Amino acid sequence: MKVPVEVEDEKNEVVEPEEAVEPEPESEAELDEEAEERARVEAAIRAGEEAAERELAADANKIREERDDLQKKLADVEDQIEAAKKEASEATERMMRLQADWENYRRRTAAERLAEKERAAEGLVTNLLPVIDDIERAIEHAGSTEENEQLKQFVDGVSAVHTKLLAVLAKEGVEPIDPAGEPFDPLSHQAVGRVEDKDAYDETVAQVYQKGYKMGDKVIRTAMVTVFYGGPKRPAPEE
Repeated sequence: MKVPVEVEDEKNEVVEPEEAVEPEPESEAELDEEAEERARVEAAIRAGEEAAERELAADANKIREERDDLQKKLADVEDQIEAAKKEASEATERMMRLQADWENYRRRTAAERLAEKERAAEGLVTNLLPVIDDIERAIEHAGSTEENEQLKQFVDGVSAVHTKLLAVLAKEGVEPIDPAGEPFDPLSHQAVGRVEDKDAYDETVAQVYQKGYKMGDKVIRTAMVTVFYGGPKRPAPEE
């Protein structure tokens, strides 16, 4: 509300102020138009908010779908990784089993080849032993005959052959068993007779009729011997 103010004029006369003119009230049509305008604005705002909400909801659904799809793909990839790990583990186990089988086969084959070689060598040596026996008997018999220079040279030659033959067999691990005076061993000696002697240790080899032979740790022929009995027991060996 405007308050009237008194104003003096140039002649110092008081001039009555003019009354303030109040605006005329708006008409109902204008009011209705403003109300409609506000209603349209509010409707537009609500429509914009609803559209934004729908868009946000659509984006959220899309994001959730993408998330679910990625989770599914991740689960599939994890399953594939686990399957690949399992397959790799099984392949490793198969490879280790095959490698172990191959090592066993290689060792078994090598052992079989070595055993076959030893059997062949043992067979050859066993076939040569009677020849060695004959040579030794011939040398022994020739040594008991009368002296003869030519016969002596022949015996020396045979002895040299015998020595070389034993040397060749020794390179293959063949050793003679000549146990005269040693304790009787039933694993490498074969007793063909007994001799009573109270002065000799009991169960001692008295005489060797035929030498035995062993190849490595295996006895391929036992020695044929006679054994003393009736004497004192052999003392136990010192530790």
